[in-house]
Amino acid sequence: MLNKILFACVSVGLLVSAASAEADMKIGFVNGQRVINESPQAMKAKKKIEKEFEKRDQDLQKMAKQLQGMQEDLEKNSSVMAESARHAKEREFNDLNRDFQRKQREFREDLNLRQNEEMAAIYENVNKIIKKVAESEKFDLIVQEAVYFSPKIDITDRVIKALGDGSNSK
Repeated sequence: MLNKILFACVSVGLLVSAASAEADMKIGFVNGQRVINESPQAMKAKKKIEKEFEKRDQDLQKMAKQLQGMQEDLEKNSSVMAESARHAKEREFNDLNRDFQRKQREFREDLNLRQNEEMAAIYENVNKIIKKVAESEKFDLIVQEAVYFSPKIDITDRVIKALGDGSNSK
């Protein structure tokens, strides 16, 4: 019985000392999505990718217009066409449509791959900056995802500013 009381007292003492140690912790929050959306590196990467994929996007848009024109022509003139000519036009339309869908799928896959490559490099840089801010300002814990956070612990603006300062020195 005495051991249980002693154990309870020691446990309460440990909890109280842990709580007081926690009260001295410096905690920060970083809104990762906002950092990615507003960082100079992400904006630069987005423009780079847009430029890289611009020609393919334009080609796909031309193909889509061509398909639309073919479809309208078929709908409008199929009743007055010879059956063999209609079948040939439908086959041509279907072949072009398959080619369009394949190119569109490849475009999306390539675009996603490039975006993921660029974002991985940006995330790595963001994490380095967060660590530098944490070390220089003596944070004990930085959290990037939270259900709730107080605005007084939000250091997102400082991280974005540090990213901007870092991008100018490169």
